[in-house]
Amino acid sequence: MAYQAYTLKEAAKKPERLAPGHRMCAGCGGTVGIRAVLRALKPEDRAVITCATSCLEVSSMTYPYTSWEDSFIHTAFENAASTTSGVEAAYEAMKKKGKLDGETYKFITFGGDGGTYDIGFQALSGAMERGTDMVYVCYDNEAYMNTGIQRSSSTPLYADTTTSAVGSKSDGKIQFKKDLTKIMAAHHIPYAAQTTYLGNFKDIHQKSEAAIYTEGPAFLNVLAPCPRGWRYNESQLMAVCKAAVETCVWPLFEVIDGEWVLNYEPKTKLPVEEYLKLQGRFKHLFKPGGEQRIAEIQEGVDQRWEELRNLCGV
Repeated sequence: MAYQAYTLKEAAKKPERLAPGHRMCAGCGGTVGIRAVLRALKPEDRAVITCATSCLEVSSMTYPYTSWEDSFIHTAFENAASTTSGVEAAYEAMKKKGKLDGETYKFITFGGDGGTYDIGFQALSGAMERGTDMVYVCYDNEAYMNTGIQRSSSTPLYADTTTSAVGSKSDGKIQFKKDLTKIMAAHHIPYAAQTTYLGNFKDIHQKSEAAIYTEGPAFLNVLAPCPRGWRYNESQLMAVCKAAVETCVWPLFEVIDGEWVLNYEPKTKLPVEEYLKLQGRFKHLFKPGGEQRIAEIQEGVDQRWEELRNLCGV
């Protein structure tokens, strides 16, 4: 994996490629992630951004205005990855014909969990299997936030959404979250990683740079909390992300040419309550009788954490 590493200080000085003035919510994890990913691009490289229908698309590209400094393609929910495959193939054909005059482009797709885990999964799997030289970035906010906070296959166990509503007969979603990063690694792609926002953004910066400058298909899964759907105070974004990592609800790892690497192991693994209590979507679990549900979540987290440690040889 050969790429020119930039320090965090150097990355912070790069021009923004997602301009201010978009309509994303205050405290949204999505735009924080997109800005961090795009800062990993070298200043001399251009990018073609493909974006599935999502909060990000409708809030950053309202004709005739756009927040994107690079070329931008809005696709349907289901075909963002296949659109990028087509664009990248056209780019390679134009290079062979000498029509680009030395210009270099990187191809990056952004999609929420609805357009990635669910509706766009077939196109994503196909693009990864075909070996398209692209990066697919999922900003994972764990529900269909743009259309009314409906549950997706990324929604965690016992989360309250409008289609897994908590009530006298229901404790929220009754299925565990799909483990998409492991599924992408199973495609035998050169690079797959899981990250979020911690402290100085070192983890997401390094992984974004690795994904963009790895030849071939790469997948980056970014936990991107949503203040409306998760119901946290907008100032608590970083606290929620930190709790997700310290409880091992969202471990930080990467898979490089088939080798599993655990990037961070908490010195003291916190109980899942420390993560759940920060979010209104789990408040029903802290009422009488909720202890059993929290224990089930803890058991699931513990099991998956040990599976990951074994894969990484820890």
